[in-house]
Amino acid sequence: MYTVLDIFCGAGGLSRGFYDAGYNVVLGVDFDDKALETFSHNHGSAKALKLDLFNLENIKIVEEEFYSITNGQLDVLVGGPPCQGFSLAGPREEDDVRNSLYTAMVRVARDMQPKAIVLENVPGMLTLYGGAAKRRIFKDFEELGYKMAVKVLYAPDYGIPQIRKRAFFVGLLNSEEEFEFPEAIFSEDEYITSEEAIGDLPALIGIYGDEEQDYEMKPQNAYQEEMRKDSEKIYNHIGTLHSEKTVKMISLVPEGKNFRALPEKYRNMYKYNEALTRYHSKKPSLTINTGHRSHFHYKYNRIPTVRESARLQSFTDDFIFFGNKSEQYKQVGNAVPPKLGFAIAKKLESYLKMRDMYEEI
Repeated sequence: MYTVLDIFCGAGGLSRGFYDAGYNVVLGVDFDDKALETFSHNHGSAKALKLDLFNLENIKIVEEEFYSITNGQLDVLVGGPPCQGFSLAGPREEDDVRNSLYTAMVRVARDMQPKAIVLENVPGMLTLYGGAAKRRIFKDFEELGYKMAVKVLYAPDYGIPQIRKRAFFVGLLNSEEEFEFPEAIFSEDEYITSEEAIGDLPALIGIYGDEEQDYEMKPQNAYQEEMRKDSEKIYNHIGTLHSEKTVKMISLVPEGKNFRALPEKYRNMYKYNEALTRYHSKKPSLTINTGHRSHFHYKYNRIPTVRESARLQSFTDDFIFFGNKSEQYKQVGNAVPPKLGFAIAKKLESYLKMRDMYEEI
């Protein structure tokens, strides 16, 4: 199996896609204790390492840890460096120190020479500052011998019931050809909807629910079957009991609408663009965020649970999140949808096999 090292791993959505595609995820590195606990629990025998990668000297520790687990070659380096500096949702400051955290991946690539690198980030990274960030990433990896390619992938195209776009940089070591990104699997009229994704989960009307719950119905479609195939119980499905005022406001918002659909006397109470947004049952959800307080269930007058958000991100039900509810929501919102990771991993596998074949000749 091809080996994977995931830095800035968070809960491990990207590397879970590689794991599900049959790769050997060896090590995940991050600074968040609960995210690392989640990572460790959900990636087979992979180890989790807590390190501050603002300090590039710590890269030595990453390399030592990887080689202590396996004496073999690192095949694929993956990572999603913190994207706040590039995000459209946050301050866009060119000298934001977080914008250069990807250089930790450059250092690992320089020292360990993985056969491929996969760097994920927000699409805004490609255009901000006149494309300077993209050009720098290409230059830094190309100087190490990587043939670079980048593309923005749209999550619903790959069977993910969520409107989410992510930029993927893929570099192939000592290759004359660029990586060709996977083709879309679904057309727009085939996209998986919010209802298809989470409609089988308990309603939790007026209750929190238990830490471990039973499924109340059989899977209603292929997506639900896939999400449930390795799980006998439901976890991370704890409801939220809102104030009477909040429930009243939510109840006045139709499917697919937000606070702007409220009666005029209530409308000016909200300023945030996505405030009181209710998902539409017949469409993919909006992008899952880390705040988890602005989006609401398409049917029930509450925010989605962690498990519902995880389903919309394409995490299967056997993927368990650790920490308090806020920490779990943050892990889900920051993650790469595993199905996007899986699509990249399966496509990359053909390149790795071709490389192996040439090396044997």
